[in-house]
Amino acid sequence: MKLNFTYLILFFVCQFSIAQTKVADNFFRDFNYDNAAELYKEALKKEDSTEHILSRLGDCYFNISKVKEAAFWYKKAIDKYPNINSDYVYKYIQTLRAQKKYEEAIEFVKIFNKNNKKDRRIKDIEKFNLDTYSELSSTEKVYVEIENLPLNTKYSDFGSFEKDNKLYFYSTWVKDSITNEKELYELNNEPYLNIFESEITIENNKKVFSNATKLNSEINTKNDHEGLVTITNDGNTMYFTRNNVNKKEKRRYNKSGSSNLKLYKATKVDNTWTNIEELPFNNENFDFTAPTLTPDNKTLIFSSNMDSGYGQTDLYKVAINDDGTFGEPINLGPKINTEGNEKFPFVAKDSTLYFSSDANINLGLLDIFESNILKTNTDIEVKNLGAPFNSSFDDFCYFIDTEKNTGYFSSNREGGQGGDDIYAFGKLKCEQIVKGLIRDELTNDLLSKATVSLINIDGKILERYQTKEDGYYEFKIDCEKTYTILAEKPIYRPDNIEFETSTINQEETEIDLSLKPLIIDNEIVINPIFFDFDKSNIRPDAAYELENIVAVMREHPKMVIKIESHTDSRGNDSYNMKLSDRRAKSTRDYLFSRGIAKDRIQSAIGYGESQILNRCKNGVKCTDEEHEENRRSKFIITNNYK
Repeated sequence: MKLNFTYLILFFVCQFSIAQTKVADNFFRDFNYDNAAELYKEALKKEDSTEHILSRLGDCYFNISKVKEAAFWYKKAIDKYPNINSDYVYKYIQTLRAQKKYEEAIEFVKIFNKNNKKDRRIKDIEKFNLDTYSELSSTEKVYVEIENLPLNTKYSDFGSFEKDNKLYFYSTWVKDSITNEKELYELNNEPYLNIFESEITIENNKKVFSNATKLNSEINTKNDHEGLVTITNDGNTMYFTRNNVNKKEKRRYNKSGSSNLKLYKATKVDNTWTNIEELPFNNENFDFTAPTLTPDNKTLIFSSNMDSGYGQTDLYKVAINDDGTFGEPINLGPKINTEGNEKFPFVAKDSTLYFSSDANINLGLLDIFESNILKTNTDIEVKNLGAPFNSSFDDFCYFIDTEKNTGYFSSNREGGQGGDDIYAFGKLKCEQIVKGLIRDELTNDLLSKATVSLINIDGKILERYQTKEDGYYEFKIDCEKTYTILAEKPIYRPDNIEFETSTINQEETEIDLSLKPLIIDNEIVINPIFFDFDKSNIRPDAAYELENIVAVMREHPKMVIKIESHTDSRGNDSYNMKLSDRRAKSTRDYLFSRGIAKDRIQSAIGYGESQILNRCKNGVKCTDEEHEENRRSKFIITNNYK
């Protein structure tokens, strides 16, 4: 009898535990994770820790971003059930990253990839190392200022879209406390999300936001969620997200009892958003959310959990036709979408796609990524933005004005004012200064009217500046780049220096340049011009040097010169005389070909070896350098040209 009674007690305990688990499952289904977790724990006290209960406990805390608690329960489930569904292993990896336990995360990444070779959530396994995480989380060489917006409240505030000096965002904030439970979202007993706007003004080069106000009641319904907007270039059409409602604003439910999210369209009439229309490609059984437009407004990008996707939520695009109709949604493909979650897309003015994902190489939970997929069909890249945009928490809803380099993102990271907060940022370029003086090489005098050019590594002239009496120049330059400074001035030989900038913001580099004058006393002095052996035709390198003569004579249109050509003592005297004369006349003819008038060249005579400058006359053994001193061309000024 006692035995039967004991079995009876155990039977009722088990039945009670099963019932409690089912109740917890119902709360979990309805997204009420706090109550579900409490009941799952109660069930644990009355029965063994089943795979279902342990993994569900992990999910309860994972879905409300309590990563420490989630990691605890996932680890228990994985240890007890080694063949557990790989999704829980992946979520455990996410919780480890979120706690910055990167070494442990790397070990479980290896396990995950070994057992899930076709799963693309974790690509490029060889890139998963501590250096990768260190690089992503480091703000070294990153010049970004972020600010928690004063618009944030103790409630949930997230998502941002800036248009015509207005910021649109989404919040559960209400002016007065709500006492009617019907006006609270039943799953978390918090107010419903609504779309707010705030006027933006600029004061002291800083954005100032007015008190936020809700959009009109046609956009914001009373007991449903609205949010995540995008607005056309002309400012007259808005696309936004809302619960599935009918024309009487009553929520509609699918077969599973859920009210999915859908995309809607509104138009502006007399400065009021009205004419609400549901987009035709919505589906009762799936979520359609987070719309964003391409710069030409001809394509709408959005997120959906349609079963045609690669993972839990994917990014799609749909064409907007000229007549206002829509094409069929097209998945953005496996370069962007994974078996995980891809959400919250935004397309910048330069067609860069930004989105959030819990896959790929990230710092934990949702990270913000960028991709060039809308710019190219080949070499598609997906890049993690890293810190400070990404953290070990959820980071999402990125918006940037690429012309102003300012924007917003949302995060539930530590230090915020509420659950989710909006952060404004300004992307500061790492900039430095290069400056210096331009001088005359012989006199050391400062040179005015010298043209100083800043040239990039590709040879493109980025900026030019003409010096004043102080000979000073200055340019702003980027960090970690290679530049050339070129200084030029008529009647001077140009000079240039190549240099590389460092990683230090606002560092100053001083580069002085000295220009060698081309006119010294009564002569135009250039580098030696060379001829091929036994020839007198002008080679390209000689022509390059002769252009200095052209420049000087153009700068001084009254100048008259005579040309002398000389050889060294090696070779036959008569031959050297004739050869040098031919070379002098070839030089003269080149100057004629460049537009120098014939009456400006008094003579062009070759003197052979008759005017040796040093000891190296016939029969004297000399070095090549000593002989070279005698091989020269001279351009002697014969008049008062000034």
